[in-house]
Amino acid sequence: MPDSDRNFAGLRVASFESRRADDIARMIERAGGLSLVSPSMREVPLPDSRAAIEFANRLITGQIDVFVLLTGVGTRHFVSAVERHVGRQRLIDALSDMTTVVRGPKPTAALKELGISPSVRVPEPNTWRELLTTLDTELPVANLVVGVQEYGTSNPSLIAGLEARGAKVDQLQVYTWDFPEDVAPLEANVRRLAAGELDVAMFTSANQVHNVMKLADDLSLSEEVQIRARQMIIASIGPTCSDALREHALPVDFEASPPKMGILVNHAAKAAHEVLERKRRIAKLSTLAPPSETTAKPYDQSAFMKACRREPTDYTPVWLMRQAGRYMAEYREVRAKLSFLELCRNPQLCSEVMCTAVEFLGVDAAIIFSDLLPILEPMGLELEFAKGDGPVIHNPVREAADVDRVIDLESADSLHYVIETVRQTRADLPDHLPLIGFAGAPFTLASYAIEGGASRNYLHTKTLMYRDRGAWDALMGRLSRSVAVYLNAQIAAGAQVVQLFDSWVGCLGPGDYNTFVAPHVKGLIESLTPGVPVIHFGTGNPELLVPMSEAGGHVVGVDWRIDLDQAWRRIGYDRAVQGNLDPLVLLADRDTLRARTQLVLDQAAGRPGHIFNLGHGIIPQTPPDNAKTLVELVHELSAR
Repeated sequence: MPDSDRNFAGLRVASFESRRADDIARMIERAGGLSLVSPSMREVPLPDSRAAIEFANRLITGQIDVFVLLTGVGTRHFVSAVERHVGRQRLIDALSDMTTVVRGPKPTAALKELGISPSVRVPEPNTWRELLTTLDTELPVANLVVGVQEYGTSNPSLIAGLEARGAKVDQLQVYTWDFPEDVAPLEANVRRLAAGELDVAMFTSANQVHNVMKLADDLSLSEEVQIRARQMIIASIGPTCSDALREHALPVDFEASPPKMGILVNHAAKAAHEVLERKRRIAKLSTLAPPSETTAKPYDQSAFMKACRREPTDYTPVWLMRQAGRYMAEYREVRAKLSFLELCRNPQLCSEVMCTAVEFLGVDAAIIFSDLLPILEPMGLELEFAKGDGPVIHNPVREAADVDRVIDLESADSLHYVIETVRQTRADLPDHLPLIGFAGAPFTLASYAIEGGASRNYLHTKTLMYRDRGAWDALMGRLSRSVAVYLNAQIAAGAQVVQLFDSWVGCLGPGDYNTFVAPHVKGLIESLTPGVPVIHFGTGNPELLVPMSEAGGHVVGVDWRIDLDQAWRRIGYDRAVQGNLDPLVLLADRDTLRARTQLVLDQAAGRPGHIFNLGHGIIPQTPPDNAKTLVELVHELSAR
């Protein structure tokens, strides 16, 4: 196996570790990297210890029920700051007699130096989330006074979590973070980051991230650092550090589990070259602009693209949702060898499956072969396509606290295989055929994430939606921003049109749609690349056509539950429409198929802006020849 397959092999690796700078430098060098270590912070005791002394007096006199110790440094600083004022032994006796909760091994070691064993230990990865979960199971804190020895800065999420559980929080801060006394090495690394002169950057604490980005901001380089980070590897020691990276719009490519420095270095080294190559390839795709008018392609003047723009066409263009699927023998042959997710992650096969279907059917547009749900995996949800059960989310979002683990996508790098599928399919298609990219709409994705799978009544989704508007908006906001990133990457890679699928939104009424969904969809669509048509498709409730069209989209998809002429009248003739034959008509005889096709065309009345489609996807029982016949009938009956 070549060196590049198992170590850094000469890659330039920056670390911002302070206390163990020499250790991590040796680890990087042993893994074959060029080590560029620059300490990024130091703990500075607060000059005024009066607040700590007052806290110690409350602790000694029994006014604090539980003492949470987050850091070893803070524990030692606290003892040092107050022992001359309250008496070291009195403080130790008080700590020994009370309930102490330690976040990890460092505060445990600091207590051990005092001869104290902690009452409760928080398991790895020792984040505030595990701390709250541990309290829920081992030490309910309702109506208790909880003292919290904080990091150099406060953790608002932890404080809010304790207060939500009924605790009164008494905060103790005894030190703060500052830059190292010699800031020159750190500045050099920040400048390397901004100039793209690093291949890997490793962060071993959240405060390193904050200090690096503060210095970058002071140097007017923060935007350059964020851009260059997309083309390099960013490695994180654990969840809290990852949260800080995302807070500063930096990607997280590796997260050590468990959160150990050696695991971080070894994990990053093992896959560094493969990930770096992929990131840079995707970054290059993502900087491409959609074709301009001066570089027009044959597909720009296709019937499909003209219909999206509501221009007259010689015939009504047609494509079919799920036009590559289980109803085709060629697709079933491929699926016999691969799971669905394996197929979705194979761009060459995805292109082959779709191009085979397009050639057989004779449709006027292709849509990439993928699924709505893979975007949820890099957002922190454990997705499985279970045989017989369909998609299953093993760690659904059920409570407000669960929303915190849903990750914003800063780039489409984690979905590289979909972006490659777009590029490959565009390359394999004839030049006159447009390519459609797609994604699930925020409500449908949120419902999958919350329900954990299929649902009849959307119990958990609506419970969160109605009970906690803040958590709902936070989840929908993260999904909307991530879908925008995802669709823009598909556009950059070669999609001429994108479709937003809101397959589950029909469970809502218009009022709830306008309140809980429309603002997020509107923001998403406004974030997409200008000039690229957007098809906005929902199913299940015709009463949503008007609010959905108001939320945005150049083309509104219509299902079969309403006649096309009524739907278009509601939507307004300033929008194109797509639809809307009942998919089960494809199981009928040819005469019925012809009559129902003609009915939809008659309802469209030859008005510019109609794209013929089914009201939902082709079902597996459909005879392939019937689908092909439908396309031929649309072309024949609509010819002008």
